[in-house]
Amino acid sequence: MAESAPTLLVVSAHAGDFVWRAAGAIAAATLRGERAVVVCLSYGERGESASQWLAGKSLDEIKAIRRAEAEAAASALGAEIEFLDGGDYPLVETPELLNKLVHVYRRVQPTVVLTHPLIDPYNGDHPAAARLAIEARILAQAIGYEAPGEVLGAPPVFFFEPHQPEQCDFKPNVLLDITAAFELKQKAMQCLPAQKHMWEYYTDLAVRRGVQVKRNAGPNLGLPVDTKGEAYMRYYPQVTDVLE
Repeated sequence: MAESAPTLLVVSAHAGDFVWRAAGAIAAATLRGERAVVVCLSYGERGESASQWLAGKSLDEIKAIRRAEAEAAASALGAEIEFLDGGDYPLVETPELLNKLVHVYRRVQPTVVLTHPLIDPYNGDHPAAARLAIEARILAQAIGYEAPGEVLGAPPVFFFEPHQPEQCDFKPNVLLDITAAFELKQKAMQCLPAQKHMWEYYTDLAVRRGVQVKRNAGPNLGLPVDTKGEAYMRYYPQVTDVLE
């Protein structure tokens, strides 16, 4: 991987979130030869591992299971992954966790950032992760903030689609064609057997967003009938000298 290659950073509240919401974008990036780094702020050990608790697993065993699943999913996507073990339900926005994330930004130097939306009435960990991702980006840009590495530029931030978008004020303004990457997204989803019920849901969602990709792209692009898509919401304005 070239040092100058574009780098995608995905800040995920729990160990599985990045797979359902952004695996298409991650796989598309790595297929282009770009670097993708996933940061899981927690393992989702308390709130998103019901089957392991019901099976009588201990907290440490559950963390190990979720870590192994997430590592396998990231490997299927060609991405790097790291875990900050900040705990979940609740994910607490501590200065220590924020500082760790600033260090990630300085080290990784992302050119694009993906994370959760800032609103989710069903899961407070998700907006907490978004706030941490945005605040860490701001601090990593500050020349006076004590962290190793170069001062960060201004990578755009995109919110990926939440599970219940209407309740999260999610209004997508970016539709991503993930058709070529969808097979890898499916492989990554299959690395999370404890949440098998999500496989069909996110396959169907990719089909629906693919229909919108084709509709918004227009008939002249010749997109295939089975186009798949993911939806995103841009947080900061786009800077450009050409409107397109």
